[in-house]
Order: sequence, then C-alpha cells, then structure tokens
Amino acid sequence: MNRINLLALAAVIGCAGSGAQRLETPVPDDEVSVGYGTQLKRNTTGAVSSVTLTDADARFARVEEMLLARVPGLEVVRLASGSYTLRIRGPSGLRHSLADDEPLLVIDGVPAPFGSLGSTLAGIAPYDVARIDVLKDAGSTAIYGVRGANGVIIITTKRAH
Repeated sequence: MNRINLLALAAVIGCAGSGAQRLETPVPDDEVSVGYGTQLKRNTTGAVSSVTLTDADARFARVEEMLLARVPGLEVVRLASGSYTLRIRGPSGLRHSLADDEPLLVIDGVPAPFGSLGSTLAGIAPYDVARIDVLKDAGSTAIYGVRGANGVIIITTKRAH
C-alpha cells in the first residue's frame, strides 16, 4: 500500500494526526478516482467513467448539462421545478422515487448530504470543475457503504489541485 492509501485509510478510521495530507487528485487522463485514492484505468476492474473538462466546457450554465450524453449509464433528469437530478443505472429504489435513486455526490473528498444533490450541483460553477469521476458498480458500495449503493459521483474542483 502506498503512502496516499495509508493516509486515506488512517483518515477514514480517524487515527490520522494533524499532519495528515490531502489525497492527490488524478491529473493524467489514464488515472481515475476510486474513492480511496487513484488508480490507472487499466488496473480498475469496476465500472468507472471519467470526464476531464476543458475550457470549452465552461460555456455550459450547469454541471448537469456538461454530463448530458458524456457518461454511459448516467441519466440526467430535468425536474418540473427546472432543477436536475442524476440517476445511475436507472431506477433502483422500491418506491421508485427520484430521491431514493440519487447517487452519492462527493466534492473534493467531502460527501454531500443525502437528498441535496440538485442544490449542491447548482452551487458549483462549471468553470470550477477540473474532473468528474462516476463510480457505477458495487465497488462504490464497498468504499462508501450503503450511501454508495446508487453509485458515486466524485467531483474534483480546480481549487483542490
């Protein structure tokens, strides 16, 4: 295990001291965030999609609009109120409500509160986003627990670099 993974594990367990470092964010296009660190795309066995944003993507008004048709298996649903919600792999809840099907949103390593996906994404300016990684399989449940059961969207902002 490398130093980054050990620090991440220590931070999750709660035994990291004040000298703990931040996780490194993936910079090259051949690396993806997998929750506890980064891996090379060729070494991942799960369903992970990455979107590295360019300056041309800053023309979009919302982050959700940037994700339309760019991530396989990610459904961007426009609500009657004008806001958006995201769904990975279609409806999965027993009640088939949109709130039950929302994936976990992690921004710069901090999970967003349950049920606040739309409002949290509305507060992010598209030009602040450096990279978006979408974990779409059961591996996200192993990392994030039950909150990752509907998938995980990891957003790395330019400020986190």
